[in-house]
Amino acid sequence: MVNCCGLVTVKNEPVPLKSIAVEVSVQGHVATVSSTLQYENQEESPLEAIFVFPLPGEAAVCRFSAKIGQSEVVAEVQEKQKAREQYDDSLSLGQQAFLLEESDESPDVFKLSVGSLPPGEKASVSLNYVTELAVQADDGLRLCLPAVLNPRYQPQGIGSGGSALVSSVPTGSVPYSLSLSARVSSPHPISRVESNCPLDPLNYLNTEKTQATVSLAAGHQFDRDVELLLYYQDTHQPTAIVEAAQTSAKPGSLMGDPMVMLSMYPEFPEDVMSLMTSHGEFLFVVDRSGSMSCVMHNGSGALDRIGSARDTLLLLLKSLPMGCYFNIIGFGSRYESFFPTSVEYSQKTMDEALQKVKAMMADLGGTEILQPLKHIYSQPCLPDQPRQLFLFTDGEVRNTKEVLDLVKANAGSHRCFSFGIGEGASSALISGVAKQGGGHAQFITGQDRMQPKVMQSLRFALQPAVVDISVKWNVPKGVSVTTLSPPIRMLFQGQRALLYAQITGESSGDTEGSVTVKYSLAEQPVENQLSFSLKPAEDTGLTVHRLGARTLIRCMEIEERQGGGEKKGVKEKVVELSVQSGVSSAFTAFIAVHKVDGKAVQGPMLRRQVPTPSEMACGAAMNRSMPRSVLCGASMPIKMNFDVQSDMGPRGLRSKISKKSKSEAPASNPAMDPLLQLISLQKASGSWVLEAALAEVLGKTEEEVAKPKPAPVDQEVWATVLALVWLYGFKMEAQEEWQFLAMKAVSWIQAQKAASVSECVQAGNTLLGCQVQKETLGL
Repeated sequence: MVNCCGLVTVKNEPVPLKSIAVEVSVQGHVATVSSTLQYENQEESPLEAIFVFPLPGEAAVCRFSAKIGQSEVVAEVQEKQKAREQYDDSLSLGQQAFLLEESDESPDVFKLSVGSLPPGEKASVSLNYVTELAVQADDGLRLCLPAVLNPRYQPQGIGSGGSALVSSVPTGSVPYSLSLSARVSSPHPISRVESNCPLDPLNYLNTEKTQATVSLAAGHQFDRDVELLLYYQDTHQPTAIVEAAQTSAKPGSLMGDPMVMLSMYPEFPEDVMSLMTSHGEFLFVVDRSGSMSCVMHNGSGALDRIGSARDTLLLLLKSLPMGCYFNIIGFGSRYESFFPTSVEYSQKTMDEALQKVKAMMADLGGTEILQPLKHIYSQPCLPDQPRQLFLFTDGEVRNTKEVLDLVKANAGSHRCFSFGIGEGASSALISGVAKQGGGHAQFITGQDRMQPKVMQSLRFALQPAVVDISVKWNVPKGVSVTTLSPPIRMLFQGQRALLYAQITGESSGDTEGSVTVKYSLAEQPVENQLSFSLKPAEDTGLTVHRLGARTLIRCMEIEERQGGGEKKGVKEKVVELSVQSGVSSAFTAFIAVHKVDGKAVQGPMLRRQVPTPSEMACGAAMNRSMPRSVLCGASMPIKMNFDVQSDMGPRGLRSKISKKSKSEAPASNPAMDPLLQLISLQKASGSWVLEAALAEVLGKTEEEVAKPKPAPVDQEVWATVLALVWLYGFKMEAQEEWQFLAMKAVSWIQAQKAASVSECVQAGNTLLGCQVQKETLGL
């Protein structure tokens, strides 16, 4: 008996994709990824396989080839419609053809068509892309290989635009495996490499530890995103890399001239880090679509996504500074605001918001981000209250480009911080809105806790940013530098920017150049100068050129969309640059044809949708609702093609199965975590009240807590000091989560001008069995 799992053919045979092998070459802050996909047609008729899959949103696909038997065909870049027509013509002639194209709606989704594979034939398809590595809050560099592609919600009225249908299976049922090996090179020593998947030990290649290799442990099922986190020493040092021109390209063209990549990664002084603003309009925009009822991970005790969002909102509301304004907007197929307009932060408005947060559920259907954003941008900004937008979503939408264009058009009025929740969140959407909105992006996957990552972004929003950034190139006479990247508006602590520039002309003898970077930090001017050699580095495989071309292509695509497609010549320039650089774009595709003496295909070819892992079967409710044959495999055909255009798509299905009625309260969670319980008791001003609930968190009775209070000290001051001693004594591992509310508490105590604070701290240590110093608390 054949034991197949997931999608099978009508003859109970597995889908044609057998395996994916990935090789990664990391050079400092950028990576080249080469993926090889093995196909085999085990059916009795010619076969066309369609594989829709995700790539990082910032990736630039730069090579595509196919190998049939001993013959390899390297694809060329063509205008998209022309490539599609050539693919169809080749199939009708019985030839083998391969087409790779970017989705019309989102730059992080690609469709690979493998056509006219004869019965028993094997084919190997390879694609290469280059990408920048995102910097994490702990200075790690993140490389993500997306595996999960969730069916994406398509708002009413938006056409498919020629997008491929997504064929999905539950995670754990993917019928192909992944192997991965990575080689890492850095100007600085490599401290360590971590992953959310098992790795073989790190292997250093030299004594300086600047080169190393690492591999994914054997047998990995490609059923979730694979993350690699790279840690270097001295990561804040600015660097400039000059790459030689492509020898076959015409001098003066983008590929025919050297290119420089400048890495800016400013380090903030400690005194600046401690500066916090008390102003701002904080808008928390929360996804309440059906998929937010999925659990955060498959481990024990996992909250659903909306439950984790509720806990996070509690933490955020307690951490906001007095004097700011805020509002919370939930969205799905429609959107709902807690308040008609933003309200001033006070005890009354905080309490009202918290009551609504407790009742918040994943009950608003599909995911339409565009309309709530349009509503927000239509509201006038408040004087002297900079707008800070926090967007929480699992990022499953089809109109990604439309959303990004809207954020970019309003970039001058706000900063946008985005959070991708769960496997399959669109990197193009999450990273794109943060980039266009001058903010910071975070991804919460696996067993990551949402709260610390959100609080890191709140710190960025409250701290001064690097602004008024200018870059001046200083090069010898006869040499000029043209910047390809758009201007950088601001940088936060922990953010890095990469700038690409084309170098034209030649110097008579001087081979040294420099770049001067000026910016303002906390209203103080800062100037840095970096010298670099104009002599190109050793062969880097044109990685810098391709990333520079990708940057320019993306800028021109946005310009073309904002012009409504009526701006003459922009699309043609994109196609020309894409063809010249070999980098994919929205208007081009890779096409490869293996011209063999085949017979013309009579009648329709078999078409097989190769499945990607999906989180559709999320949560116990979904598992109970799906037949065992779908989850575990059975001798029956399964087809899961979704053209999601309404709430009755897969997200609507998910909503109908797991949605609770509005009158039904959220499912009760296990006893609240003591930390969250303590946080929930804090007042908007930053103080705590001496009450039974506080005593319970501290593990004491109300009488035991009240008795040691120094006589001249106010009860509220005493309660607040006890809460701080408990936090510093027992919850230091979670300090990122409570640091802002602790700062509010300290400021409140200082404003009371209370006497005997030292005595309070000493008495609190004795009561709770701690040894926290008054200075540690900041008192």
